[in-house]
Amino acid sequence: MHTGSVRITSALVDPALLDLPWGVPLEEWPADRLVALPQGISRHIVRFVKLNDVVYALKETRERIAEKEYDLLRALERIDFPAVEAVAIVFDREDADGEPLETVLITRHLQFSLPYRALFSHVLRPDTLNRLLDALAALIVRMHLTGFSWGDCSLSNTLFRRDAGAFAAYLVDAETGNLYPKLSEGQRLEDIEILRLNIFGELLDLQAAELLHEAIDPESVVDDIVARYERLWHEVTYEQEVPREARHDIERRIRRLNEMGFDVAEVDMSTVDSGYRVRPKVVDAGYHTRRLLRLTGLDAEENQARQLLNDLDTYRAESLLTDEQQAAHRWLTEVFEPVVRAVPPDLRRKLEPQEIFTQVIQHKWLLSERAQRDVGMAAAVQSYLTDVLAKKPDEQAVLGVEVSSLAGDGVEV
Repeated sequence: MHTGSVRITSALVDPALLDLPWGVPLEEWPADRLVALPQGISRHIVRFVKLNDVVYALKETRERIAEKEYDLLRALERIDFPAVEAVAIVFDREDADGEPLETVLITRHLQFSLPYRALFSHVLRPDTLNRLLDALAALIVRMHLTGFSWGDCSLSNTLFRRDAGAFAAYLVDAETGNLYPKLSEGQRLEDIEILRLNIFGELLDLQAAELLHEAIDPESVVDDIVARYERLWHEVTYEQEVPREARHDIERRIRRLNEMGFDVAEVDMSTVDSGYRVRPKVVDAGYHTRRLLRLTGLDAEENQARQLLNDLDTYRAESLLTDEQQAAHRWLTEVFEPVVRAVPPDLRRKLEPQEIFTQVIQHKWLLSERAQRDVGMAAAVQSYLTDVLAKKPDEQAVLGVEVSSLAGDGVEV
């Protein structure tokens, strides 16, 4: 579609895109057009706008780079990889004097997501750091399993979403990436070396800005993230020899991968003198997410899905229902939806529904432990809404203030 001399290629036709001031450099856009959201360090000018209740990220870059990143993000979306959604490319921009302006790549902002600078602050708790490192390691393992070479692994190019007490990591910047049928060992190790250098530099920057807790050592953190990645990569790819009398070890390996959130589509098996040589041939992340979606239609992060499924399985056992689909339907209408409906409208922007439900489950357990009896879901929901959720800052509000303000306000992340 065209707007003046501007050409827009869009995966999602939103006429409101036509009304934006494309003849002005992003750096000079008026404040009333923008949404103030914190962002990671970027070599490009990035701005956020809100159109029809949807927030978009706009990045100025060269035309060739924009086209490549747009195509890559679209390809990642087709394989259900955790990355931001590519929306459009704006070409042929000119200012009022007819001078050419850079091409703009438009992506949909990931709702309820947090950039690392909103997390790595004086209020960062040690267990929060561990959860972030686990999320980033899982993202890169999943990326390498799909054949994607990032080329610029870093915290700045990652967004984090809350996931039932953990975090889920999403790729934001794909301009240096490439998608292959399979990565070579050299490509994989090169990505990890880039990860090491980038994160070390980012942590030094945070340290210099006094945004890093004094107990956190950048070099140790970098060694830790690489070690976590290598352990997870080994677990999902190593070749295992199983004795003939211990064939159940094959099923145990698959169950262990499922518990870690990885779905095994195929297993490559061959016989050896001692028994069998086994290796997962196709491994993909999202085992619990896909099962929950299939049973209930709910789309959740992996850890959220695991907890929701645990609650569903408990409900099914207590209800003596043998049919899994019937149990899922009744759990959805009798347990999940009443909790979500109980949240007042003014509290619904604080966390997404799936995260609220997982926190209610945890809150119910804590109350029941304290009372030495099952307090029931209704009492747990009311207590959670009054004593926990009402006191939390809106996730969107957290994104709209400076990190230094977060520390000053004592907000725990």
